[in-house]
Amino acid sequence: MSGAINSIITNSAAMVAVNSLDTINSQLQSVQSAVSTGYSVNSAVDNGAAFAVAQSVRTDVTGLTAANQQLGDTQGLLSTTNTALTNISNMMQNMKGTLVDLANSSVTGNQRAQYIQQYQSQLTNIKTYIQDANYNGRSLLGNIAGSNGTFTTTALSVVSNGSGGTFSIASSGMSAIYHSLAFTSTQLNSATTVASFITATGTFSSKVGSVGSTMNTYGNLTNQINNQITFNQDKINSLNTGLGALVDANMAQESAKLQSLQIQQQLATSALSIADQSPGLLTKLFP
Repeated sequence: MSGAINSIITNSAAMVAVNSLDTINSQLQSVQSAVSTGYSVNSAVDNGAAFAVAQSVRTDVTGLTAANQQLGDTQGLLSTTNTALTNISNMMQNMKGTLVDLANSSVTGNQRAQYIQQYQSQLTNIKTYIQDANYNGRSLLGNIAGSNGTFTTTALSVVSNGSGGTFSIASSGMSAIYHSLAFTSTQLNSATTVASFITATGTFSSKVGSVGSTMNTYGNLTNQINNQITFNQDKINSLNTGLGALVDANMAQESAKLQSLQIQQQLATSALSIADQSPGLLTKLFP
């Protein structure tokens, strides 16, 4: 005896249709998830190995992003510091001219008094530049008694990458330089004494050299910070590119799959409906 067995107990056609519909629904759920999230691997259930790698990459990206935020804050501090140092250097050029005038013994009386007052005014500008060179509660140039506000003037260590590397940035002794340049009226009133300040090895000349060295130091540090930020961002971009290749969904492909599976779902549903009707046909065999 051959042929299909018709039974009201076991509906083989319906069982096949149900299995087919379950498979299609499972695939459809996966595709819908990819389309809605943009990820082909959205959890460890989708692909455990790929998801583990993706999570590790995301952790690296988070670390580098945090490092760049810290470096960006340090950029602000260094920019403020460099601006103050430039103004100090420019003012010291003017002060040098005033000291040269005061080193002239023919400058006497009221004229000398005016030059002394001018030097002291210029020195006050130096003090202001040092006092105001703070950023977000921190200064690298030191603090002078009577300054406005309270801020930290110690060296700092800033995280440079996602692996805990750091940049060490030392504070400078601009406060000490300011006090070294605070010549008394008695000193400034002596042409001979003033002349000794501006010799090649004199107090003023040596402080000009110190300011120049400090500008060089912070200028180089600024370039290092800028370069590190650029490197970190390039690395973040590369990691994100690799991450995308690993877990991002091909939206055009997934869209085509979605349409195909929706049609298959409709057909499987129709097939199941037809299979469910088959046992009922047997009742027509009995009058």
